[in-house]
Amino acid sequence: MDFSFGDDQVMLRNAVRALLAHECPPEVVRAAWESDTGRTDGLWAALAEMGVVGMTAPTSVGGLGMDETDLVLLLEEAGRAALPEPLLEHTAVGIPTLAEAGGPVADAWLERAAAGEATLGAGPADGYAVGAAACDLVLLIGDQVGAVPVDGATLVEHRSIDGSRRLFEVGGDAVVLDADPALAFDRAAAAAAAQCAGVAQHLLEATVEYAAQRFQFGKPVGSYQAVKHHLADAALKIEFARPAAHHAAWCIAVGDSDRSRDVSLAKALASEAVDLAARTALQCHGAIGYTYEHDLHLWMKRGWALSAAWGDAAWHRNRIAAALGI
Repeated sequence: MDFSFGDDQVMLRNAVRALLAHECPPEVVRAAWESDTGRTDGLWAALAEMGVVGMTAPTSVGGLGMDETDLVLLLEEAGRAALPEPLLEHTAVGIPTLAEAGGPVADAWLERAAAGEATLGAGPADGYAVGAAACDLVLLIGDQVGAVPVDGATLVEHRSIDGSRRLFEVGGDAVVLDADPALAFDRAAAAAAAQCAGVAQHLLEATVEYAAQRFQFGKPVGSYQAVKHHLADAALKIEFARPAAHHAAWCIAVGDSDRSRDVSLAKALASEAVDLAARTALQCHGAIGYTYEHDLHLWMKRGWALSAAWGDAAWHRNRIAAALGI
């Protein structure tokens, strides 16, 4: 098995990183918290123009025909930037699930979704869909996959710790899709794992930078061994979680027989990594890290939300145990 990424994949990752650095700085993320939808102005269109939004759609409907191994690096970048756009729900889950299902719903929505003209949402059938009010079609994943057009659906908003991840309970008549609900769930969990890794990396880098600039007793706080140990522990967690997320993406792309087990391993490791990175960042920043005015909370809250989304670490460890017959 070769899990290394090709030059084209790395180039696309770098291009998306550059776009997000320019178009999605912290002030844009903060503005999304205050917006009506929790999203940004123009960023989704920019990602669509680059081909990112529809990259998992078949070329026959205007997509790039790429798979999860091509997308996973971009999901990490979305986490690093705390992207307030539904890349997970739309590109990682919605488009490939519609493409798998085919039929009238796919015929009506897939081409528009690939172009970014229609936005797909997704959520557990017994939970909440992120940003449903700003979507056009929501996929609800449970024992089966149901598609609910937002126009005419009932939406009940619930409080979210992350102001750019608006949570909605979606009600309405769902059209059952001919798609594998277990695969749709694994796509979501694996994508959340990749985003967790990206959020954790940002938290670590921001904390290392702060610890090098903040002086106490005439020395940078980062020079103290206790701080170094905390940062090293967080870095170690991330280094284990990231390749697991890459492997989970590969398992989905090739239809590996152990897909669900390995997706759960990735999500468990990534949830733990981002939880530790957030705790470490808060502790090393000290009092300023508790303030709303500092940007740290934007990434901590995104990390906490993603850590619990599509199954937290304990849930996925239980699923691994079941798969191993423990």
